[in-house]
Amino acid sequence: MICIKFTEKFDFEYDIQGIVRSFYPEENLKSIRGEENHETEKLVLTVECHFGEGHMALAITDLTGRISGAEFERVYIQGEYSRKETKNLLKRELYTILSEYTHKELPWGTLSGIRPTKITSALLALGLKEKAVYKHMKEEYFLSDIKAQESIAISKRELEILKKIDYSNGYSLYVGIPFCPSTCLYCSFTSYPIGIYRNKTERYLEALIRELEFCAGVYGNKRLCTIYIGGGTPTALSAKQLDRLLLRISQLFDTKRLYEYTIEAGRPDSITEEKLATIRKYDITRISINPQTMSDETLRLIGRHHTTDRFLQAYDMARKEGFDNINMDFILGLPGEKLSDVKNSMSYVLRLKPDSLTIHSLAVKRAARLNLEKRLGREFDIKNDEEMMQVTRDAAMQLGMNPYYLYRQKNMAGNLENVGYALPGREGIYNVLIMEEKQTILAVGAGASSKMVRHKQYESRILSAHADDDAAGSNCDRQGEDDEITRIENVKDVDLYIERIDEMIERKRRYIVNHASDR
Repeated sequence: MICIKFTEKFDFEYDIQGIVRSFYPEENLKSIRGEENHETEKLVLTVECHFGEGHMALAITDLTGRISGAEFERVYIQGEYSRKETKNLLKRELYTILSEYTHKELPWGTLSGIRPTKITSALLALGLKEKAVYKHMKEEYFLSDIKAQESIAISKRELEILKKIDYSNGYSLYVGIPFCPSTCLYCSFTSYPIGIYRNKTERYLEALIRELEFCAGVYGNKRLCTIYIGGGTPTALSAKQLDRLLLRISQLFDTKRLYEYTIEAGRPDSITEEKLATIRKYDITRISINPQTMSDETLRLIGRHHTTDRFLQAYDMARKEGFDNINMDFILGLPGEKLSDVKNSMSYVLRLKPDSLTIHSLAVKRAARLNLEKRLGREFDIKNDEEMMQVTRDAAMQLGMNPYYLYRQKNMAGNLENVGYALPGREGIYNVLIMEEKQTILAVGAGASSKMVRHKQYESRILSAHADDDAAGSNCDRQGEDDEITRIENVKDVDLYIERIDEMIERKRRYIVNHASDR
Protein backbone atom coordinates (compact mmCIF):
# COMPACT_ATOMS: atom_id res chain seq x y z
CA MET A 1 0.00 0.00 0.00
CA ILE A 2 1.10 3.56 -0.68
CA CYS A 3 -0.09 6.26 1.68
CA ILE A 4 -0.50 9.82 0.42
CA LYS A 5 -0.68 12.39 3.23
CA PHE A 6 -2.16 15.80 2.47
CA THR A 7 -2.47 18.98 4.45
CA GLU A 8 -6.09 19.81 5.18
CA LYS A 9 -6.49 22.26 2.28
CA PHE A 10 -4.31 20.61 -0.32
CA ASP A 11 -5.49 21.57 -3.81
CA PHE A 12 -4.08 18.88 -6.12
CA GLU A 13 -5.04 15.55 -4.60
CA TYR A 14 -6.30 13.98 -7.83
CA ASP A 15 -3.17 15.00 -9.76
CA ILE A 16 -0.83 13.59 -7.10
CA GLN A 17 -2.73 10.31 -7.07
CA GLY A 18 -2.50 10.08 -10.86
CA ILE A 19 1.30 10.39 -10.88
CA VAL A 20 1.78 7.91 -8.01
CA ARG A 21 -0.63 5.41 -9.57
CA SER A 22 1.25 5.60 -12.88
CA PHE A 23 4.50 4.58 -11.18
CA TYR A 24 2.84 1.96 -8.97
CA PRO A 25 -0.12 0.52 -10.94
CA GLU A 26 -0.29 -2.66 -8.83
CA GLU A 27 -0.30 -0.97 -5.42
CA ASN A 28 -3.33 0.23 -3.48
CA LEU A 29 -3.39 3.94 -2.68
CA LYS A 30 -4.77 5.44 0.48
CA SER A 31 -5.16 9.18 0.99
CA ILE A 32 -5.28 10.71 4.47
CA ARG A 33 -5.44 14.30 5.70
CA GLY A 34 -3.86 16.23 8.52
CA GLU A 35 -2.88 14.17 11.53
CA GLU A 36 -4.97 11.17 10.52
CA ASN A 37 -3.10 7.90 11.08
CA HIS A 38 -2.52 5.20 8.49
CA GLU A 39 -1.86 1.50 8.68
CA THR A 40 1.80 0.51 8.47
CA GLU A 41 1.08 -3.08 7.42
CA LYS A 42 2.08 -3.65 3.78
CA LEU A 43 3.17 -0.03 3.52
CA VAL A 44 5.49 0.55 0.56
CA LEU A 45 5.79 4.30 0.36
CA THR A 46 4.50 7.48 1.98
CA VAL A 47 4.06 10.64 -0.07
CA GLU A 48 3.55 13.77 2.04
CA CYS A 49 2.17 16.88 0.36
CA HIS A 50 2.05 20.29 2.03
CA PHE A 51 0.27 23.29 0.59
CA GLY A 52 1.07 26.57 2.31
CA GLU A 53 0.08 30.18 1.68
CA GLY A 54 2.68 30.76 -1.00
CA HIS A 55 4.59 27.53 -1.31
CA MET A 56 4.32 23.75 -1.59
CA ALA A 57 6.45 20.88 -0.33
CA LEU A 58 6.80 17.19 -1.12
CA ALA A 59 8.42 14.51 1.05
CA ILE A 60 8.79 10.91 -0.09
CA THR A 61 9.55 8.20 2.49
CA ASP A 62 9.94 4.44 2.13
CA LEU A 63 10.37 1.83 4.89
CA THR A 64 14.05 2.68 5.27
CA GLY A 65 13.49 6.39 5.84
CA ARG A 66 13.26 9.62 3.88
CA ILE A 67 14.10 9.30 0.16
CA SER A 68 13.78 12.77 -1.19
CA GLY A 69 11.81 15.96 -1.07
CA ALA A 70 11.25 19.28 -2.79
CA GLU A 71 10.02 22.73 -1.84
CA PHE A 72 8.89 25.34 -4.34
CA GLU A 73 6.78 28.44 -4.67
CA ARG A 74 3.39 28.75 -6.29
CA VAL A 75 3.51 30.10 -9.85
CA TYR A 76 2.29 33.64 -10.52
CA ILE A 77 1.80 35.10 -14.01
CA GLN A 78 1.57 38.88 -14.24
CA GLY A 79 0.89 39.00 -10.51
CA GLU A 80 -1.99 36.49 -10.58
CA TYR A 81 -1.83 33.00 -9.11
CA SER A 82 -1.83 30.40 -11.90
CA ARG A 83 -3.36 27.18 -10.67
CA LYS A 84 -2.57 25.36 -13.91
CA GLU A 85 1.12 26.27 -13.96
CA THR A 86 1.43 25.51 -10.24
CA LYS A 87 -0.15 22.10 -10.80
CA ASN A 88 2.20 21.32 -13.70
CA LEU A 89 5.22 22.33 -11.62
CA LEU A 90 4.09 20.13 -8.74
CA LYS A 91 3.60 17.15 -11.05
CA ARG A 92 7.04 17.61 -12.59
CA GLU A 93 8.69 17.71 -9.16
CA LEU A 94 6.89 14.57 -8.00
CA TYR A 95 7.60 12.80 -11.28
CA THR A 96 11.32 13.59 -11.01
CA ILE A 97 11.53 12.23 -7.46
CA LEU A 98 9.66 8.99 -8.25
CA SER A 99 11.49 8.49 -11.54
CA GLU A 100 14.85 8.68 -9.78
CA TYR A 101 13.68 6.35 -7.01
CA THR A 102 12.09 3.71 -9.27
CA HIS A 103 14.54 4.10 -12.18
CA LYS A 104 11.51 4.30 -14.47
CA GLU A 105 10.40 6.81 -17.06
CA LEU A 106 6.73 6.90 -18.06
CA PRO A 107 5.95 7.12 -21.78
CA TRP A 108 3.33 9.81 -21.12
CA GLY A 109 5.37 11.63 -18.50
CA THR A 110 3.24 13.63 -16.08
CA LEU A 111 0.08 13.38 -18.16
CA SER A 112 -2.62 11.34 -16.47
CA GLY A 113 -5.69 12.73 -18.28
CA ILE A 114 -7.49 10.85 -21.03
CA ARG A 115 -6.99 13.36 -23.86
CA PRO A 116 -3.29 14.19 -24.29
CA THR A 117 -3.75 15.27 -27.91
CA LYS A 118 -5.98 18.15 -26.82
CA ILE A 119 -2.80 19.93 -25.74
CA THR A 120 -0.93 19.39 -28.98
CA SER A 121 -4.04 20.24 -31.00
CA ALA A 122 -4.39 23.54 -29.14
CA LEU A 123 -0.75 24.37 -29.82
CA LEU A 124 -1.00 23.60 -33.51
CA ALA A 125 -4.28 25.51 -33.79
CA LEU A 126 -2.46 28.56 -32.43
CA GLY A 127 -0.02 28.31 -35.32
CA LEU A 128 3.01 26.93 -33.49
CA LYS A 129 5.57 25.01 -35.51
CA GLU A 130 5.88 21.28 -34.86
CA LYS A 131 9.36 21.75 -33.40
CA ALA A 132 8.00 24.18 -30.78
CA VAL A 133 5.13 21.83 -29.95
CA TYR A 134 7.54 18.93 -29.52
CA LYS A 135 9.75 21.03 -27.23
CA HIS A 136 6.75 22.08 -25.13
CA MET A 137 5.50 18.52 -24.62
CA LYS A 138 8.97 17.31 -23.65
CA GLU A 139 9.78 20.13 -21.23
CA GLU A 140 6.33 20.75 -19.74
CA TYR A 141 5.05 17.16 -19.44
CA PHE A 142 8.16 14.94 -19.83
CA LEU A 143 6.70 12.90 -22.71
CA SER A 144 8.91 10.31 -24.36
CA ASP A 145 10.14 11.05 -27.87
CA ILE A 146 7.73 8.58 -29.47
CA LYS A 147 4.68 9.86 -27.56
CA ALA A 148 5.45 13.51 -28.29
CA GLN A 149 5.83 12.72 -31.98
CA GLU A 150 2.73 10.53 -32.03
CA SER A 151 0.62 13.22 -30.34
CA ILE A 152 1.67 15.83 -32.89
CA ALA A 153 1.00 13.53 -35.86
CA ILE A 154 -2.45 12.60 -34.56
CA SER A 155 -3.34 16.21 -33.74
CA LYS A 156 -2.48 17.26 -37.28
CA ARG A 157 -4.87 14.65 -38.66
CA GLU A 158 -7.57 15.55 -36.14
CA LEU A 159 -7.43 19.19 -37.16
CA GLU A 160 -7.65 18.22 -40.82
CA ILE A 161 -10.63 15.92 -40.17
CA LEU A 162 -12.51 18.51 -38.13
CA LYS A 163 -11.91 21.59 -40.26
CA LYS A 164 -15.24 21.04 -42.03
CA ILE A 165 -17.21 20.66 -38.78
CA ASP A 166 -19.36 23.57 -37.61
CA TYR A 167 -18.86 23.62 -33.85
CA SER A 168 -21.31 26.38 -32.99
CA ASN A 169 -24.25 25.53 -35.27
CA GLY A 170 -23.73 21.79 -35.50
CA TYR A 171 -24.09 18.87 -33.13
CA SER A 172 -23.70 15.09 -33.03
CA LEU A 173 -25.99 12.39 -31.71
CA TYR A 174 -25.15 9.30 -29.64
CA VAL A 175 -27.77 6.55 -29.31
CA GLY A 176 -27.09 4.00 -26.56
CA ILE A 177 -28.25 0.38 -26.76
CA PRO A 178 -27.19 -1.13 -23.40
CA PHE A 179 -27.68 -4.80 -24.28
CA CYS A 180 -25.09 -7.45 -25.14
CA PRO A 181 -25.15 -11.19 -25.88
CA SER A 182 -23.15 -11.56 -22.65
CA THR A 183 -21.14 -9.33 -20.32
CA CYS A 184 -17.38 -9.60 -20.80
CA LEU A 185 -15.58 -10.10 -17.51
CA TYR A 186 -13.46 -6.95 -17.93
CA CYS A 187 -16.33 -4.72 -19.04
CA SER A 188 -17.17 -1.52 -17.16
CA PHE A 189 -19.66 -0.08 -19.67
CA THR A 190 -23.41 0.05 -19.19
CA SER A 191 -24.34 -3.39 -20.51
CA TYR A 192 -27.06 -5.94 -19.75
CA PRO A 193 -27.33 -9.56 -21.06
CA ILE A 194 -29.96 -9.58 -23.79
CA GLY A 195 -31.17 -13.04 -22.78
CA ILE A 196 -32.33 -11.74 -19.40
CA TYR A 197 -33.57 -8.36 -20.63
CA ARG A 198 -35.19 -9.35 -23.92
CA ASN A 199 -38.71 -8.85 -22.56
CA LYS A 200 -37.78 -5.25 -21.74
CA THR A 201 -36.30 -4.23 -25.08
CA GLU A 202 -39.61 -3.06 -26.58
CA ARG A 203 -40.32 -0.76 -23.65
CA TYR A 204 -36.73 0.44 -23.79
CA LEU A 205 -37.09 1.34 -27.46
CA GLU A 206 -40.32 3.22 -26.73
CA ALA A 207 -38.53 5.35 -24.11
CA LEU A 208 -35.48 5.79 -26.35
CA ILE A 209 -37.59 6.99 -29.27
CA ARG A 210 -39.37 9.48 -27.01
CA GLU A 211 -36.01 10.95 -26.06
CA LEU A 212 -34.96 11.03 -29.73
CA GLU A 213 -38.18 12.84 -30.66
CA PHE A 214 -37.47 15.48 -28.04
CA CYS A 215 -33.91 16.00 -29.31
CA ALA A 216 -35.07 16.32 -32.91
CA GLY A 217 -37.64 18.90 -31.88
CA VAL A 218 -35.38 21.19 -29.87
CA TYR A 219 -32.36 20.97 -32.19
CA GLY A 220 -34.24 21.14 -35.49
CA ASN A 221 -32.52 24.42 -36.35
CA LYS A 222 -29.00 22.98 -36.00
CA ARG A 223 -26.92 20.89 -38.41
CA LEU A 224 -26.59 17.24 -37.37
CA CYS A 225 -23.03 16.20 -38.28
CA THR A 226 -22.62 12.60 -37.09
CA ILE A 227 -24.68 9.82 -35.53
CA TYR A 228 -23.13 7.04 -33.49
CA ILE A 229 -25.23 4.08 -32.31
CA GLY A 230 -23.26 2.23 -29.64
CA GLY A 231 -23.66 0.37 -26.42
CA GLY A 232 -23.58 -2.37 -25.37
CA THR A 233 -24.14 -4.01 -28.69
CA PRO A 234 -26.85 -2.49 -30.92
CA THR A 235 -27.03 -5.69 -32.99
CA ALA A 236 -28.13 -7.53 -29.85
CA LEU A 237 -31.56 -6.21 -30.86
CA SER A 238 -33.59 -8.23 -33.35
CA ALA A 239 -33.64 -7.25 -37.02
CA LYS A 240 -37.21 -6.01 -36.59
CA GLN A 241 -36.24 -3.84 -33.60
CA LEU A 242 -33.22 -2.45 -35.45
CA ASP A 243 -35.47 -1.57 -38.37
CA ARG A 244 -37.91 0.20 -36.06
CA LEU A 245 -35.16 2.27 -34.47
CA LEU A 246 -33.33 3.15 -37.70
CA LEU A 247 -36.56 4.02 -39.49
CA ARG A 248 -37.61 6.43 -36.73
CA ILE A 249 -34.16 8.06 -36.72
CA SER A 250 -34.43 8.58 -40.49
CA GLN A 251 -37.84 10.19 -40.02
CA LEU A 252 -36.70 12.51 -37.23
CA PHE A 253 -33.28 13.59 -38.53
CA ASP A 254 -31.72 14.53 -41.85
CA THR A 255 -29.43 11.53 -42.30
CA LYS A 256 -28.69 12.33 -45.96
CA ARG A 257 -26.36 15.21 -45.06
CA LEU A 258 -24.41 13.47 -42.31
CA TYR A 259 -20.62 13.41 -42.45
CA GLU A 260 -20.75 10.00 -40.79
CA TYR A 261 -23.32 7.48 -39.54
CA THR A 262 -21.89 4.63 -37.44
CA ILE A 263 -23.43 1.60 -35.82
CA GLU A 264 -21.51 -0.85 -33.67
CA ALA A 265 -22.06 -4.45 -34.70
CA GLY A 266 -19.32 -5.22 -32.26
CA ARG A 267 -20.13 -8.73 -31.14
CA PRO A 268 -19.79 -11.22 -34.01
CA ASP A 269 -22.19 -13.58 -32.23
CA SER A 270 -24.93 -10.94 -32.57
CA ILE A 271 -24.59 -10.53 -36.35
CA THR A 272 -26.88 -12.15 -38.89
CA GLU A 273 -27.45 -11.61 -42.61
CA GLU A 274 -30.92 -10.26 -41.83
CA LYS A 275 -29.56 -7.64 -39.43
CA LEU A 276 -26.84 -6.55 -41.85
CA ALA A 277 -29.42 -6.24 -44.64
CA THR A 278 -31.60 -4.15 -42.34
CA ILE A 279 -28.71 -1.79 -41.53
CA ARG A 280 -27.87 -1.43 -45.24
CA LYS A 281 -31.39 -0.10 -45.94
CA TYR A 282 -30.49 3.13 -44.20
CA ASP A 283 -27.71 5.70 -44.55
CA ILE A 284 -25.20 3.88 -42.33
CA THR A 285 -21.67 4.64 -43.57
CA ARG A 286 -19.55 2.85 -40.98
CA ILE A 287 -19.83 -0.30 -38.85
CA SER A 288 -17.56 -1.92 -36.30
CA ILE A 289 -17.09 -5.69 -35.92
CA ASN A 290 -14.80 -6.40 -33.00
CA PRO A 291 -12.90 -9.65 -32.46
CA GLN A 292 -10.77 -8.22 -29.55
CA THR A 293 -8.36 -11.13 -30.07
CA MET A 294 -7.96 -14.03 -32.49
CA SER A 295 -7.29 -16.51 -29.69
CA ASP A 296 -10.26 -18.78 -29.01
CA GLU A 297 -8.82 -19.69 -25.62
CA THR A 298 -8.71 -16.03 -24.56
CA LEU A 299 -12.21 -15.41 -25.96
CA ARG A 300 -13.61 -18.19 -23.78
CA LEU A 301 -11.77 -16.86 -20.75
CA ILE A 302 -13.06 -13.29 -21.02
CA GLY A 303 -16.67 -14.29 -21.67
CA ARG A 304 -16.94 -13.60 -25.40
CA HIS A 305 -19.28 -16.15 -26.96
CA HIS A 306 -17.86 -16.05 -30.47
CA THR A 307 -14.92 -17.90 -31.97
CA THR A 308 -12.37 -16.80 -34.53
CA ASP A 309 -14.31 -18.70 -37.21
CA ARG A 310 -17.54 -16.97 -36.18
CA PHE A 311 -15.87 -13.59 -36.50
CA LEU A 312 -14.57 -14.46 -39.96
CA GLN A 313 -18.07 -15.46 -41.04
CA ALA A 314 -19.56 -12.20 -39.72
CA TYR A 315 -16.87 -10.12 -41.41
CA ASP A 316 -17.36 -11.94 -44.71
CA MET A 317 -21.15 -11.43 -44.50
CA ALA A 318 -20.64 -7.68 -43.97
CA ARG A 319 -18.33 -7.36 -46.98
CA LYS A 320 -20.75 -9.34 -49.16
CA GLU A 321 -23.58 -7.09 -47.98
CA GLY A 322 -21.64 -4.14 -49.38
CA PHE A 323 -20.16 -2.48 -46.27
CA ASP A 324 -17.01 -0.67 -47.38
CA ASN A 325 -16.06 1.03 -44.09
CA ILE A 326 -15.53 -1.61 -41.42
CA ASN A 327 -13.61 -1.07 -38.19
CA MET A 328 -12.05 -3.83 -36.09
CA ASP A 329 -11.23 -3.48 -32.37
CA PHE A 330 -8.47 -5.36 -30.56
CA ILE A 331 -7.44 -5.29 -26.90
CA LEU A 332 -3.84 -5.61 -25.76
CA GLY A 333 -3.23 -6.86 -22.23
CA LEU A 334 -5.89 -9.58 -22.10
CA PRO A 335 -5.03 -12.19 -19.44
CA GLY A 336 -2.49 -14.73 -20.60
CA GLU A 337 -1.80 -13.06 -23.94
CA LYS A 338 1.79 -12.64 -25.09
CA LEU A 339 3.56 -10.94 -27.96
CA SER A 340 2.95 -14.03 -30.10
CA ASP A 341 -0.82 -13.65 -29.61
CA VAL A 342 -0.70 -10.02 -30.75
CA LYS A 343 1.30 -11.04 -33.83
CA ASN A 344 -1.25 -13.75 -34.59
CA SER A 345 -4.16 -11.29 -34.33
CA MET A 346 -2.39 -8.80 -36.59
CA SER A 347 -1.76 -11.53 -39.19
CA TYR A 348 -5.56 -11.77 -39.58
CA VAL A 349 -5.80 -7.99 -39.87
CA LEU A 350 -3.29 -8.00 -42.72
CA ARG A 351 -5.28 -10.71 -44.44
CA LEU A 352 -8.74 -9.18 -43.99
CA LYS A 353 -7.77 -5.56 -44.67
CA PRO A 354 -10.33 -3.66 -42.58
CA ASP A 355 -10.80 0.04 -43.30
CA SER A 356 -9.90 1.09 -39.78
CA LEU A 357 -8.36 -0.51 -36.72
CA THR A 358 -8.71 0.44 -33.07
CA ILE A 359 -6.13 -0.79 -30.57
CA HIS A 360 -7.12 -0.68 -26.89
CA SER A 361 -4.82 -1.13 -23.92
CA LEU A 362 -6.88 -3.10 -21.40
CA ALA A 363 -8.07 -0.96 -18.50
CA VAL A 364 -9.46 -3.14 -15.72
CA LYS A 365 -11.41 -1.60 -12.88
CA ARG A 366 -11.13 -3.26 -9.50
CA ALA A 367 -14.53 -5.02 -9.63
CA ALA A 368 -13.88 -6.37 -13.12
CA ARG A 369 -10.43 -7.57 -12.09
CA LEU A 370 -11.96 -9.48 -9.18
CA ASN A 371 -14.39 -11.14 -11.61
CA LEU A 372 -11.49 -12.24 -13.78
CA GLU A 373 -9.48 -13.54 -10.84
CA LYS A 374 -12.51 -15.47 -9.59
CA ARG A 375 -12.99 -17.00 -13.05
CA LEU A 376 -9.30 -17.94 -13.30
CA GLY A 377 -9.00 -19.07 -9.72
CA ARG A 378 -5.78 -17.08 -9.45
CA GLU A 379 -4.24 -13.67 -9.90
CA PHE A 380 -3.11 -12.82 -13.40
CA ASP A 381 -0.69 -10.53 -15.17
CA ILE A 382 -1.87 -7.88 -17.59
CA LYS A 383 1.00 -7.42 -20.02
CA ASN A 384 1.26 -4.68 -22.59
CA ASP A 385 4.33 -2.78 -23.69
CA GLU A 386 5.75 -0.71 -26.53
CA GLU A 387 6.86 -3.84 -28.39
CA MET A 388 3.27 -5.10 -28.54
CA MET A 389 2.00 -1.66 -29.52
CA GLN A 390 4.64 -1.51 -32.24
CA VAL A 391 3.37 -4.78 -33.76
CA THR A 392 -0.09 -3.23 -34.15
CA ARG A 393 1.41 0.05 -35.39
CA ASP A 394 3.41 -1.85 -38.03
CA ALA A 395 0.32 -3.76 -39.21
CA ALA A 396 -1.66 -0.53 -39.57
CA MET A 397 1.18 1.14 -41.49
CA GLN A 398 1.52 -1.90 -43.77
CA LEU A 399 -2.15 -1.51 -44.73
CA GLY A 400 -1.69 2.20 -45.46
CA MET A 401 -3.47 3.36 -42.30
CA ASN A 402 -2.51 6.35 -40.19
CA PRO A 403 -3.22 7.05 -36.50
CA TYR A 404 -5.99 9.62 -36.22
CA TYR A 405 -7.20 9.66 -32.62
CA LEU A 406 -5.88 8.68 -29.22
CA TYR A 407 -7.12 8.55 -25.66
CA ARG A 408 -6.14 7.10 -22.32
CA GLN A 409 -7.92 5.65 -19.27
CA LYS A 410 -7.06 4.86 -15.68
CA ASN A 411 -5.39 1.54 -14.91
CA MET A 412 -4.33 0.93 -18.50
CA ALA A 413 -2.00 -1.97 -19.18
CA GLY A 414 1.56 -0.70 -19.51
CA ASN A 415 0.40 2.85 -18.76
CA LEU A 416 -0.11 3.19 -22.51
CA GLU A 417 -3.07 4.29 -24.65
CA ASN A 418 -5.87 3.50 -27.09
CA VAL A 419 -5.16 4.44 -30.70
CA GLY A 420 -7.40 4.55 -33.76
CA TYR A 421 -5.88 3.89 -37.19
CA ALA A 422 -7.66 4.35 -40.50
CA LEU A 423 -7.21 4.48 -44.23
CA PRO A 424 -7.38 8.03 -45.61
CA GLY A 425 -11.02 9.13 -45.65
CA ARG A 426 -12.13 6.27 -43.39
CA GLU A 427 -11.43 7.95 -40.04
CA GLY A 428 -14.16 7.83 -37.39
CA ILE A 429 -15.20 11.48 -37.15
CA TYR A 430 -17.36 10.92 -34.07
CA ASN A 431 -14.37 9.40 -32.26
CA VAL A 432 -12.40 12.60 -32.80
CA LEU A 433 -15.32 14.82 -31.78
CA ILE A 434 -15.88 12.97 -28.51
CA MET A 435 -12.19 13.37 -27.64
CA GLU A 436 -11.76 17.01 -28.63
CA GLU A 437 -14.96 18.20 -26.89
CA LYS A 438 -15.49 21.07 -29.33
CA GLN A 439 -19.02 20.19 -30.42
CA THR A 440 -22.20 19.41 -28.48
CA ILE A 441 -23.01 15.70 -28.44
CA LEU A 442 -26.59 14.88 -27.51
CA ALA A 443 -26.69 11.40 -25.99
CA VAL A 444 -29.85 9.33 -25.51
CA GLY A 445 -30.42 6.02 -23.78
CA ALA A 446 -29.60 4.37 -20.46
CA GLY A 447 -26.19 5.46 -19.17
CA ALA A 448 -25.74 8.02 -21.96
CA SER A 449 -23.96 11.26 -21.09
CA SER A 450 -24.55 14.38 -23.20
CA LYS A 451 -21.77 16.94 -23.57
CA MET A 452 -23.22 20.40 -24.06
CA VAL A 453 -20.55 22.79 -25.34
CA ARG A 454 -20.91 26.57 -25.12
CA HIS A 455 -18.38 28.52 -27.13
CA LYS A 456 -17.19 31.88 -25.86
CA GLN A 457 -14.88 34.41 -27.42
CA TYR A 458 -11.25 33.90 -26.48
CA GLU A 459 -9.75 36.83 -24.65
CA SER A 460 -6.59 38.68 -25.67
CA ARG A 461 -4.55 36.52 -23.26
CA ILE A 462 -4.61 33.85 -25.97
CA LEU A 463 -1.70 34.79 -28.16
CA SER A 464 -2.14 35.13 -31.89
CA ALA A 465 -0.82 32.63 -34.40
CA HIS A 466 1.91 35.13 -35.26
CA ALA A 467 3.25 35.34 -31.70
CA ASP A 468 6.67 34.06 -30.78
CA ASP A 469 6.58 30.26 -30.62
CA ASP A 470 8.10 29.97 -27.14
CA ALA A 471 5.84 32.67 -25.72
CA ALA A 472 2.77 31.15 -27.31
CA GLY A 473 3.78 27.75 -25.99
CA SER A 474 3.64 29.02 -22.43
CA ASN A 475 0.03 30.10 -22.95
CA CYS A 476 -1.23 27.38 -25.27
CA ASP A 477 -2.96 25.24 -22.67
CA ARG A 478 -5.37 28.06 -22.01
CA GLN A 479 -7.06 27.69 -25.37
CA GLY A 480 -10.42 26.07 -24.82
CA GLU A 481 -10.70 27.13 -21.18
CA ASP A 482 -13.39 29.55 -22.31
CA ASP A 483 -15.45 26.68 -23.73
CA GLU A 484 -17.99 25.64 -21.12
CA ILE A 485 -18.81 21.93 -21.12
CA THR A 486 -21.85 20.71 -19.22
CA ARG A 487 -22.55 16.99 -18.86
CA ILE A 488 -26.15 15.82 -18.67
CA GLU A 489 -26.28 12.18 -17.60
CA ASN A 490 -29.02 9.61 -17.92
CA VAL A 491 -29.50 6.91 -15.31
CA LYS A 492 -27.69 3.66 -16.13
CA ASP A 493 -30.29 1.15 -14.98
CA VAL A 494 -32.61 0.07 -17.83
CA ASP A 495 -35.69 -0.19 -15.60
CA LEU A 496 -35.07 3.23 -14.06
CA TYR A 497 -34.46 4.74 -17.50
CA ILE A 498 -37.82 3.44 -18.73
CA GLU A 499 -39.64 4.57 -15.58
CA ARG A 500 -37.97 8.00 -15.46
CA ILE A 501 -37.78 8.87 -19.16
CA ASP A 502 -39.71 12.09 -18.54
CA GLU A 503 -37.05 13.12 -16.04
CA MET A 504 -34.27 12.29 -18.56
CA ILE A 505 -35.96 14.52 -21.12
CA GLU A 506 -36.54 17.25 -18.57
CA ARG A 507 -32.83 17.35 -17.70
CA LYS A 508 -32.04 18.20 -21.32
CA ARG A 509 -34.99 20.57 -21.69
CA ARG A 510 -33.93 22.56 -18.63
CA TYR A 511 -30.43 23.09 -19.96
CA ILE A 512 -31.57 23.97 -23.47
CA VAL A 513 -34.20 26.45 -22.23
CA ASN A 514 -31.68 28.12 -19.92
CA HIS A 515 -29.25 28.54 -22.81
CA ALA A 516 -31.74 29.36 -25.54
CA SER A 517 -29.77 32.45 -26.51
CA ASP A 518 -26.89 30.21 -27.62
CA ARG A 519 -28.96 28.51 -30.31
